[in-house]
Amino acid sequence: MVKAYWSNQFTDQDYSSGELQSLKRKLIYRHIAWLYALRSQLLIPTNWEHISQGKRAKKSTENRMKRFGVGLIDDHSTEATLKTLLPVVEYNRLINYKNTATQIIDQQGQDLAQLRSINIIDDFRHMELQNVLNDFYVHQGKAERIKKFPLPRQYGSSSHIFVWIFLLLLPFGMLTEFHMMGESKAWLAIPFSIVTGWVFIMMELVGDYSENPFEGLGNDIPMLALSRTIEIDLREMLNESDIPKPISAVNGVMM
Repeated sequence: MVKAYWSNQFTDQDYSSGELQSLKRKLIYRHIAWLYALRSQLLIPTNWEHISQGKRAKKSTENRMKRFGVGLIDDHSTEATLKTLLPVVEYNRLINYKNTATQIIDQQGQDLAQLRSINIIDDFRHMELQNVLNDFYVHQGKAERIKKFPLPRQYGSSSHIFVWIFLLLLPFGMLTEFHMMGESKAWLAIPFSIVTGWVFIMMELVGDYSENPFEGLGNDIPMLALSRTIEIDLREMLNESDIPKPISAVNGVMM
């Protein structure tokens, strides 16, 4: 939309193609910065995620992040990326806000208002572009609510307790059934109890880790890969030649 809407159709004075291209690049680069800033904010740990739990869970989670993680919150990759996408003064101002992604959208809106004032875009195009920004903000809010509001704990705690009660009672049920087949078959209750219990434990773990899709672990939504794909598409639309490479999987996991 930025590429199609920027023109001298409504302006009092003509802007050169270079000036129009610079304006387009500024807003598109800022949108790319919004993607990476939002990803970084969604990776900030919450109190109920695994890295904030007991020592054993925390250590295990940190090891998974080091093994599979790419561009996680502690390697400052987001700050380095934003510096290449935003002007220095703008970066220094936006990076200090609590919600940088929201402030980037606000800055986009201010620039659209400025472009309308010099008639680079007319009222209709201004409204259409502002509606796109509104949609971005709505989707950002949905992702933030998933991140910041956990599933009801009675669900997580109850299912955990019920699974362990089931596992404790399972061998007694298995032993009775196999004993009916003969005393020599009673020992089969042990491997069958282990396999069946493992299935239920894995189901519990899958549910537990699926509650937090922005945790920085191997089960996450691959936000970095998605952001990089969008960046590549947008840079190609600007006819740039210095295109970053797509994110590759690390140890078989796409982040």
